[in-house]
Amino acid sequence: MKVAANGSLPVLALLAAASFWGAIWYPSRQLEAMNMAGVWQTLISYGAVFVLVGLFKGLPRLPRIEADRKYLLILFFAAGWTNVAFVLAVLSNEVVRVMIFFYLSPLWTILLGRCVLNEHLTGVSKVALSVSLLGAVVMLWNESMLSTPIGKGDALALSAGMAFALTNVMTRRLQHCSTMLKTQTTWLGVVMISMVMIIMLDEPMPDSSPIAWGGAIALGVFGFLLTTLFVVYAVSQMPVQRSSVIMLLEVVVGAVSAWWLANEQIDLQEWVGGALVLGGGLIAVFFQPESE
Repeated sequence: MKVAANGSLPVLALLAAASFWGAIWYPSRQLEAMNMAGVWQTLISYGAVFVLVGLFKGLPRLPRIEADRKYLLILFFAAGWTNVAFVLAVLSNEVVRVMIFFYLSPLWTILLGRCVLNEHLTGVSKVALSVSLLGAVVMLWNESMLSTPIGKGDALALSAGMAFALTNVMTRRLQHCSTMLKTQTTWLGVVMISMVMIIMLDEPMPDSSPIAWGGAIALGVFGFLLTTLFVVYAVSQMPVQRSSVIMLLEVVVGAVSAWWLANEQIDLQEWVGGALVLGGGLIAVFFQPESE
């Protein structure tokens, strides 16, 4: 075991992305208050990003290897559903419940990483994952959780977490492909899934102000564009068991942003849980096996 001296850029990229996603509930709810439904938010935000980058960079070439094309197709659907389902979940459910169901994703990531990537859990990863998951449970748990039936928002968050795990594993599996190819595949997946959901839910065109439309576009260009690039780049550089633990920082950011922006109180239980999550993340960031 050693203290990691290299590879700080992927870690910083993941931390930035986790911070953004931990607070995404706030602008999403602000846009919803301006009569813009969640599926229209994702379509406008990611559509703007896809068009903007396409105009400047063009569309990347598909890989020649047939297997890589299949993995890209899986990434297309998994990433598309992850982003759409997560936004719909935070708009239709309590943020705390969304975090609980979504952040079972490290468990799915480990299982998929073992089956698809043949990545084994190291001792350090086991400790980091255990500490972080324990912290998430301590931070988010309350007695009413068991008595409240699982609803649509819970199912959306759970499925988004599963799709997020699959997205990360496919991103890692395609590490030899360009970051831009995987990123544009992700954006296009979100756009297409959003369009399908708009048709299925029969969502009308938003009767929103230009400010709301501009806000959705800005959220895409200054938020989703950068964070997608960050995640794709970082996950391609490290084992998924490590990246999934670092991304748990989103739980802490979600709680702190709710305290700051929505005046929700943070009690001792949440502080202890948050400290455990951060502790697990620090283990994953600064300690790793010699072979990694």
